[in-house]
Amino acid sequence: MSKIASNIQTLRERIARAAGACGRSSGEITLLAISKTFPKEIISEAVEAGLRSFGENRIQEAENKIPLVPKEPKLEWHLVGHLQSNKARRAAELFDVIHSLDSKKLAAKLNQACGDIGKTLSVLLQIDLGEEETKFGVHPSQIRELVASVSESSHIRLDGLMTIPPFFEDPESVRPYFVKLREWKDRLESEQPGCLGRQHLSMGMSHDFEIAIQEGATIVRIGTAIFGSRK
Repeated sequence: MSKIASNIQTLRERIARAAGACGRSSGEITLLAISKTFPKEIISEAVEAGLRSFGENRIQEAENKIPLVPKEPKLEWHLVGHLQSNKARRAAELFDVIHSLDSKKLAAKLNQACGDIGKTLSVLLQIDLGEEETKFGVHPSQIRELVASVSESSHIRLDGLMTIPPFFEDPESVRPYFVKLREWKDRLESEQPGCLGRQHLSMGMSHDFEIAIQEGATIVRIGTAIFGSRK
C-alpha cells in the first residue's frame, strides 16, 4: 500500500470514529482532498485509493492540472480559494462546487457564466467568522442579503456554508467557530426552509477535522494529512 493510500485509510477510520462518537454516519461526510501544489501523478494515487473529490485554490493552477487528470472515474472538483469576479467564467467551466462565494457581484458573475454555458453550479457561502485581515468571506451582517440574492439566481444553487477559522495549535480553540457556522445554518434554514439546499457545512482541516465533525461538518478539507507537507 502506498503512503497516500495508507493516509487515506487512516483518515477514513478517524472520520468514522469521530462521526460514530456523536451519533452520525461517516457516509454524511465528504473527504475533500486539497490537492493544491501537488501534481497529477499524486492526485492519481489518491484516485486509485478511492478518493473522488478534490479541492484547488487557484484558477491558473487548476486549469493547467485538471485537463491532465484522466476523465474516468469521474471526479468532483471544488474551488476552495478566493475567487475574483473577473475569473468567474473560468471557475464555472472548471469546477463542480465553489466554496468561496462572498459577494453579490461574484454571485451575479457566476450565474451569468453558468447560464452562458448551460450549467447549474453548486456554491457555498464563505462566512468570515474570525474577521482576520488575511481571510476572505462575507461579514455576518450581510449574510441574509447575500442568501436572498443567490436564491433569485437561476444557474447557481446555494448548498451550504463554509468558513476558514483562525489557526490554533489546540483544535479545541477552533470549536467556537464551527459552532457559529452550524448555528448560522440552523438559523437560516429556520427562517427560510430550503434556502441552503443540501445544507453543507464545509469546515475542518487536517489538524481539527474531528472537532468539525462533532459540530456538524459535512465536508472536511484535508491536504497535509493525505499528501504530506507542501514545499
